[in-house]
Amino acid sequence: MVSPKPRWLKVKAPGSPEYRRLHALTERLRLATVCQSARCPNIGDCWHAGSAAFMILGTLCTRACGFCDVPTGRPAPPDPDEPLRLAEAVTALGLRHVVITSVTRDDLSDGGASQFVACVTAIRNQAGNTRVEVLIPDFRGAEPPLMQILHAAPEVLNHNVETVPRLYPVVRPAADYQRSLALLTTAARGKTDVMQVKSGIMLGLGETEEEVLEVLGDLRQAGVDSLTMGQYLAPSRDHLPVVRYWSPEEFQQLGRQASAMGFARVESHPLARSSFHAERVFEMTP
Repeated sequence: MVSPKPRWLKVKAPGSPEYRRLHALTERLRLATVCQSARCPNIGDCWHAGSAAFMILGTLCTRACGFCDVPTGRPAPPDPDEPLRLAEAVTALGLRHVVITSVTRDDLSDGGASQFVACVTAIRNQAGNTRVEVLIPDFRGAEPPLMQILHAAPEVLNHNVETVPRLYPVVRPAADYQRSLALLTTAARGKTDVMQVKSGIMLGLGETEEEVLEVLGDLRQAGVDSLTMGQYLAPSRDHLPVVRYWSPEEFQQLGRQASAMGFARVESHPLARSSFHAERVFEMTP
């Protein structure tokens, strides 16, 4: 049995005035955030700083990954007003960097890519100085949806591999490791000169250090610029259990190894997440 949650994973409960303001804004504009849906431990820190990762295309996912707390079901059609509401929130918050992610929409012919593009366009029209980072699903390996998003030219295109290939059948049964690598490779080849390609992996699901390093090698070969590595935390007893808590020192060592492999930007610590301090990762000096 894994040991109790270590001290370095304990965070202060949210409740600052800025947190409450952002919560009220998302409620008023009927916007979902992955911070809430994924029960992210960093929600208090991020929302206090006026930063949030917005989740578009509803709150029901067409897949059921063993690590994720987003419920599975039959989603509603895309909301045509969602991009404008999202842009309003970005403007109201005065965000310099916004992260847009989504549930996986295998029910849609384009996987939801057109809604991502509409959101990027709306933000550019209302808040032209805001950088946009998109955290996208794999679109079942279809290239046209990915090209739609690349043509919208977000500053960061992020797609997480999440775990090592051996654990995919349990952790991501509807996904495919090679398919995700192919998406990242295509994104890196088709990106603009100023665009960053980003990916991330969770630790603590039973992977070995050797397997992690192999994944990092694959990501570099695919052309990934930016990397996040963080500790997996089970959202509930119904989700996959934590097999191991990696220490801060181990994360630091992996981060140094990743930098030595050539990643320009690396965020590696137990509480690191794809969208946590995403603006800081973007601004790291290559």
